[in-house]
Amino acid sequence: MIDITEETAEGLLEIRATGRVTEQDYETVLIPAVTRARDWGVPVRLLYQIGPDFDGYSPGALLADARLGLRQWRGFEKIAVVTDNDKIEAGVRMFGFTLPCPVRTFDLDKRDEARIWLRESLGALHIEEIGEDALEVQLIGRLDSASYKARTPDLDAYGAAHERYRLMVDLRRFEGWQGPAAVGEHLGLIRHHRRQPYRIAVVGDKSWMKLAETVLPMVLDAKTKYFDEDDYPAARAWLLA
Repeated sequence: MIDITEETAEGLLEIRATGRVTEQDYETVLIPAVTRARDWGVPVRLLYQIGPDFDGYSPGALLADARLGLRQWRGFEKIAVVTDNDKIEAGVRMFGFTLPCPVRTFDLDKRDEARIWLRESLGALHIEEIGEDALEVQLIGRLDSASYKARTPDLDAYGAAHERYRLMVDLRRFEGWQGPAAVGEHLGLIRHHRRQPYRIAVVGDKSWMKLAETVLPMVLDAKTKYFDEDDYPAARAWLLA
């Protein structure tokens, strides 16, 4: 069955699947909830929790799921699947790219993290001090120029208070830029602060991100090292050493 655990006028919808999910669950619970959100004029941000007591989908439920996708193909802004089921997680990773919105999986004990991700805009910059003269910047989602303009004053203030500092750049959840204006803002930020970082750790999950280890030292007076996503603790240790 499918239960709705939270539903807001802002389009946030949380559901939990338990036991065996049937076509009736879609027709009487999920589809009406998605339709209500569309009637409110907002895209849906869906948190879909699948726990250990989940027994699978009936054939009718699979057809209903397909119909929902066809009807509301552009209606979803983000989907977070929260589960410890390895097969479901693998399926989401394999087929999630076919949806026209970001899809991420989270372990059951990371449900709050999934909620935070859903509530974020499609692109965001997170800034956090992680030590003495050390700053971490997370690039999340697809960034637009507004994402940079919202946080540039914070970065400028930190730069004004620290002549030189260490910088962690976390790209594990970065999905690119929304147009040339965002790229311009990014390059402008680098140019403005180019003389301040003296040690940079870059953490990423895509092969092209490793280029930062070669490119950044050409434009910044900083020792730079790249780490794969699983090496985040090592990157932080290297930066703060």
